[in-house]
Amino acid sequence: PQRPRPLRVLAAMSGGVDSAVAAARAAEAGHDVTGVHLALSANPQSFRTGARGCCTIEDSRDARRAADVIGIPFYVWDLADRFREDVVEDFVAEYEAGRTPNPCLRCNEKIKFAALLDKALALGFDAVCTGHYAQVIVREDGTRELHRASDMAKDQSYVLGVLDDRQLAHALFPLGDTVTTKDEIRAEAERRGLAVAKKPDSHDICFIADGDTQGFLASRLGKAEGDIVDESGAKLGTHEGAYGFTIGQRKGLRIGTPAPDGKPRYVLDISPVDNTVTVGPASALDVSALTAVKPRWCGAAPTGPGTYTAQLRAHGGETEVTAELVDGSLEVTFAEPVRGVAPGQAIVLYDGTRVVGSATIAATTRETAGVA
Repeated sequence: PQRPRPLRVLAAMSGGVDSAVAAARAAEAGHDVTGVHLALSANPQSFRTGARGCCTIEDSRDARRAADVIGIPFYVWDLADRFREDVVEDFVAEYEAGRTPNPCLRCNEKIKFAALLDKALALGFDAVCTGHYAQVIVREDGTRELHRASDMAKDQSYVLGVLDDRQLAHALFPLGDTVTTKDEIRAEAERRGLAVAKKPDSHDICFIADGDTQGFLASRLGKAEGDIVDESGAKLGTHEGAYGFTIGQRKGLRIGTPAPDGKPRYVLDISPVDNTVTVGPASALDVSALTAVKPRWCGAAPTGPGTYTAQLRAHGGETEVTAELVDGSLEVTFAEPVRGVAPGQAIVLYDGTRVVGSATIAATTRETAGVA
């Protein structure tokens, strides 16, 4: 539905093509747009030129140039302290505890739609606009729902599953309802004279410029040698820090002895308490159920058990589940066993294309050993 009046919109501009086109579309739609680049690194000079993240000095310049072309005011806001506490330190602590976090979800929850949104509302803005591919649909009764982007291939609703009612009421995603390929978004940027049209997409974790997560964690947590064992507890090798592994990992295990059946082995469990990594066959990764904590709902919390589809990683497919809220935790049962589910990851529930909410996986129930 058409909005009755133009909104005062704060457009988060990372310096990339998506956020630049989103800001341009918001301005073209008649909204009063101000661009803001979030400085998230305390010393962006230390991030090498061409880093694949979104916090380099060049990124803030690219964002400023895009704002100039669109013809909107532009500011750089320093949220480096909040980012360090809420995203980077959380990331390190989660790995140290043997879990596998998703820092992009944490950033959307704590930075873009908490710290940034709160500041925007305090300054009299109506909404925050980002270049995420997702849709906010306003129902006839005025309530809002978060839905997948119309183009499933680019859908980013998974990393927005942490947004609640109040945050959705102030969120604009101008790219979500158009079925456009990335090439078309780039062509649109070029048409609009935005220099970021040819800029490569950012990948990996923005605060780990070289993509070496293990090296980053080692520099923060130090080396801590421990054992790699099989399911019976027999020692197969050693490692330099359990935090360097994720559930389902196959490469880089550095185990000298091959498995008796000759098949590859995978990380089944990471125990930070005794600094042990357990490995075993792929079949032992099959998970039939899980418990997730800290649920956040994009609307009313569901009541009673329900059938949903679930997504377990940012670029993963959907799987059918039954889920129920029990004493504040989400109990989830899979219709078919799934593999590579790790505590710390987010599970996002969908009803069709609608995002119901998300929660953090705390524990998994494995299929019995030996069942494929």
